[in-house]
Amino acid sequence: MLSNILQAKKCFKLVCGAGNEDIDEVEKLVYLYSKAGCNFFDLSANIDVVRAAKRGLELSGVTENRYLCVSVGIAGDPHINKAEINDKLCTKCDKCRKMCPQNAIFEDIRSNYVKSKRCIGCGRCEKFCTNNAISMYSKEIDLEEVLPPIISEGIDCLEFHALVEDDYEVMNKWQVLNSLYSGMLSICIDRSILGNMKILNRVKEMIKNRNPYTTIVQADGAPMSGGEDNYKTTLQAVAMAEIIENADLPVYVLISGGTNSKTLELAKMCDLHPSGVAIGSYARKIVRNYIQRADFYKNQQILDEALSVAKNLVNSCM
Repeated sequence: MLSNILQAKKCFKLVCGAGNEDIDEVEKLVYLYSKAGCNFFDLSANIDVVRAAKRGLELSGVTENRYLCVSVGIAGDPHINKAEINDKLCTKCDKCRKMCPQNAIFEDIRSNYVKSKRCIGCGRCEKFCTNNAISMYSKEIDLEEVLPPIISEGIDCLEFHALVEDDYEVMNKWQVLNSLYSGMLSICIDRSILGNMKILNRVKEMIKNRNPYTTIVQADGAPMSGGEDNYKTTLQAVAMAEIIENADLPVYVLISGGTNSKTLELAKMCDLHPSGVAIGSYARKIVRNYIQRADFYKNQQILDEALSVAKNLVNSCM
């Protein structure tokens, strides 16, 4: 059971990306990291993505003690944002294409364009565009329409990104999730908008009608910022986890947002004892060159190299 690995504090969660709907990439990521020892996978709320993850598990030959989580958000949550490029303002300077961690931006005759299924909403392209040609929009879904078929497909957790300021909207969507799914729920939350007291009050309100330890709090430091492997990058993630852990709530705590191979080491130095670590940007980055190869599944040398890289990361967080 998922609760067993959380209780044992041996959870490694691979975040494929709440906005990542590239089924080929998801299948390969799940295949590789499952073989490397990852036991928890975070996916977009897209039934084809969930099926791709299941194919990855089957191909890996390791399906026991492997668990799937589907993430959803609301307007204002960067995890469900998508970028779009105004071709009238784009000068094809290519800064956005070079900065995109997902290789979601492609060349066109007139301007670059965004492949929406690959975009994870990190906003780096918008930040580095000097021509104001890029904007972000929220890609919301109807939870009551999209989630029931996914739940029927078979998942182990639903995660809700409760990052925005609007308490009413957050609690309204949270109630919908509770009504749709009776299993483990996860709350992803950070300090980009909310202060420490607001975060704790919100989490307490969200879990007050739930049984003890049926909820995960994914303590996000700086969402989608884990491109580098150093203590500074993961510092905010550990600090956010400390806030939740010190509150002594009946929840499991996962460290996320800027996480890397240094995360658990730093957490232990701070005398923290999380249930596990969730890694997205960094975990995807270090294997990207392998999984993008056309011969990924057929080239044993490439598979062995990729597996070694993935195993080293998983082992650093267990």
